[in-house]
Amino acid sequence: MSIAQHQDTAERLLCEAGLLPVITVDSIDQALRIADALLEGGLRTLELTLRTPCALDALAALKRELPDIVIGAGTVTSPAHIRQAIDAGADFLVTPGTPPALAAALAAAPVPVVPGGATPTEFMALMAHGFRVCKLFPANAVGGLAMLKGLAGPLADLRLCPTGGITEANAADYLAQPNVVCIGGSWMVARAWIDIGDWHRVRNAAAHAAALVRNARRP
Repeated sequence: MSIAQHQDTAERLLCEAGLLPVITVDSIDQALRIADALLEGGLRTLELTLRTPCALDALAALKRELPDIVIGAGTVTSPAHIRQAIDAGADFLVTPGTPPALAAALAAAPVPVVPGGATPTEFMALMAHGFRVCKLFPANAVGGLAMLKGLAGPLADLRLCPTGGITEANAADYLAQPNVVCIGGSWMVARAWIDIGDWHRVRNAAAHAAALVRNARRP
């Protein structure tokens, strides 16, 4: 499959999701409980960051135990991560940033990729590799809505998933931008709730987030 086809798939996956919960887990059991709560709330696509020692095992367990969930491996920062995430069953890959060597490796990956960038120069370099669906990170810190509006003119073909600093309060504003295909956030998986196992609050927050996406995209 060509990179253009993979990018079409990435755009479809993100568009269908609307919102990408970004989760970091400390155990396989925790990952399963979080994913269960998100699914029950109506969110079936998530980004599992590769920031903890158990992340790859948790990714594999989620794909095995919850086949209906779509998982992006996040915080992919090296070619080794690419291979490990794919072997664990990742449906797509997400990076926080994309230096040239990583971009070249991602362009050859056999799964869809959402590479990260923060400036017009970075996005132009990614587009030269064939990427047109990218992650704007850290979105709020690099200008947020103003950055998205600024990119829309000169990089009209670029579709973005802004992540970083997005909350329930500003999510609808981000989703309203024409060049936004999806948003990433973690307010529905608050660390305080995860630490005490308050899955009911995670489920309710996920349900509210899913409704927010539906309302934001209603004609």
